[in-house]
Amino acid sequence: MAKVAFLGLGVMGYPMAGHLAKKGGHDVTVYNRTAAKAAKWVAEHGGRSAPTPRAAAAGAEFVCMCVGNDHDVREVALGPDGALAGMASGAVLVDHTTASATIARELHAAAAKQGVGFLDAPVSGGQAGAVNGQLGIMVGGEDAVFARGKPVLDVYAKMTVLVGGPGSGQLTKMVNQVAIAGVVQGLAEALNFAKHAQLDVEKVVSVISKGAAQSWQMENRWKAMDAVKFDGFGFAVDWMRKDLAIVLEEATRNGARLPMTALVDQFYAQVQARGGKRWDTCSLMDLLARDLPPR
Repeated sequence: MAKVAFLGLGVMGYPMAGHLAKKGGHDVTVYNRTAAKAAKWVAEHGGRSAPTPRAAAAGAEFVCMCVGNDHDVREVALGPDGALAGMASGAVLVDHTTASATIARELHAAAAKQGVGFLDAPVSGGQAGAVNGQLGIMVGGEDAVFARGKPVLDVYAKMTVLVGGPGSGQLTKMVNQVAIAGVVQGLAEALNFAKHAQLDVEKVVSVISKGAAQSWQMENRWKAMDAVKFDGFGFAVDWMRKDLAIVLEEATRNGARLPMTALVDQFYAQVQARGGKRWDTCSLMDLLARDLPPR
């Protein structure tokens, strides 16, 4: 059992922290900007809540955070009430936020100055993966720090991999989002084509999902695309656009050409304009399905 702090109890952080307490048996203190959310978590899982990241991190061996963006990461980790201000030398800070490689390297440098280990460790698997403890965790950091942190991360992961040095976890998550953007657009166009051809989409998917076209998106999102219903589940378009903005900024920096990703990002902007900010990312289908002929 370790003393762990978890900062940020959103749709991902809430169940992840819960696994640390119940499945991992760790002594968990939580922090959330909305204190009522932290109180609810404590009522459900035990442990304690703290009024600031610094207070939550005080005395913790591991501090995990899962917040919104680079600005939130800086606010929660740095400053007089930030997590690092409460952490002792030898502790490990783990950032599960999907953020930039720049902020990951910044936090690594800040942590190193006070003898704290740091891992940038964004996750993949969505809310269902967090709830079921089946996340993929891509990690950037140092070998020795990773070896210490891996048993904690494995509590809510199906795979935890050290990809490389500081920032590598965030860069790998960018690769993940580029791949997803292309797959979702391709699937939307494929199913739209099937609908225009007046094929039975369920039968089509039953066949092509057993061959080279198979993907997680096909297996888990074809029904929503077929029904053209995208709300109440999944990874929100707003979040995807935030992630793709990070990707495109990094691509500008490293020289990678991402024409398809840039185009899909603009498609998501159109979905947002149609009121789909909180729809699942498979809502790219909405841009196509409105032109379907009557059946």
